[in-house]
Amino acid sequence: MLRFLTAGESHGQALIATIEGLPAGLPLTADSINAQLRRRQGGYGRGARQKIETDSVEILTGVRFGRTLASPVTFLIRNRDWENWKTRMQVEPVSDPAALAAEEPKAITIPRPGHADYVGMVKYGHDDLRNVLERSSARNTATLVAVGAVARGLLAEFGVRIVSHVVRIGGESAVATDSITADALEAASEDSAVRCADPAASERMVALIDQAKRRGDTLGGVFEVVAFGLPVGLGSYVHWDERIDGRIAMAMMSINAIKGVEIGMGFAAAETPGSQVHDEFSPGGPTGVQRLSNRAGGTEGGITNGEPLVVRAAMKPIATLMRQLGSVNLQTGEAVPAFAERSDVCAVPAAAVIGEAMLGIVLAQAFLEKFGGDSLPEIRRNYDGFQATYRSENDRES
Repeated sequence: MLRFLTAGESHGQALIATIEGLPAGLPLTADSINAQLRRRQGGYGRGARQKIETDSVEILTGVRFGRTLASPVTFLIRNRDWENWKTRMQVEPVSDPAALAAEEPKAITIPRPGHADYVGMVKYGHDDLRNVLERSSARNTATLVAVGAVARGLLAEFGVRIVSHVVRIGGESAVATDSITADALEAASEDSAVRCADPAASERMVALIDQAKRRGDTLGGVFEVVAFGLPVGLGSYVHWDERIDGRIAMAMMSINAIKGVEIGMGFAAAETPGSQVHDEFSPGGPTGVQRLSNRAGGTEGGITNGEPLVVRAAMKPIATLMRQLGSVNLQTGEAVPAFAERSDVCAVPAAAVIGEAMLGIVLAQAFLEKFGGDSLPEIRRNYDGFQATYRSENDRES
């Protein structure tokens, strides 16, 4: 079983992740992870924090000479801003309260609407909301992207490729790209400041972000992640928690600020006749059976069906606004504006990269459940054997 844990605070010393269940022999270097970390920090509309941090990973365990050992892989991403937060975020008990009281920023007692501040304080009994926001911060998605980079490396060994693009920011939408290839989609989205494959929509989205910034406001949007090259058979209909679409939805909803997920036609299927929703079969293709469309988005009955897996996620606007919303000082009970800490205007392009990572993690977990072994060559034999059997069965039937 592939599983992982992450740890760390936004202004603490570092972010940490441990991955267990990787097979022996998987190629893995810091460079492959750092490439994804750089992509997470990009995108038009990001805030000042991205200028402070230049994320890079240090692999501490589980890898020798560029290949995994099958033991747990542990890596660390240092917070470069830690030098400015050593006293305020120290691990040791406070020995000099006066010195701590002189530190900036002070204890936070004013929750921001839309954040985990208030509910976290109530749940855990904190009197300083920094104890909540440090871990609930989207800064911690750096570890998810790093873990996702490893998972995607495993999938890439078997021809699986994951690409994302932004399809909406605020009220501006991109033209649909249903038939675009993985190469074209990746090239177009990476060439855009907002990771949108539609150049005209990309320009309108940039202008919209500029307008929001001038107002002291923030914007959300929708991104789409597509996995190409998946085999039939990942996931299961046997139990509710094994359905691949359910697992994907949970993973996407776990990303900060994501409020909705759909696969394939998604919500549009609810208002469309069945004759225009379901994907008809036809003879042909390498397995003897092919689809005439991909409205289901790559899954049926909780199992991947061999078509591109298409997932979209809706992100709400960032909850920290420079034009402060109304709040309450939890210490005094008085009505006050919510506090503002440096923030993005729009983080949808970055969220798309995180979405790639989370999809990669879920698919890698399901892949190892289906084809797993102790080493990469063993997994390859299992995978090739299944593909050969599956195709030969179709050959016989045809």
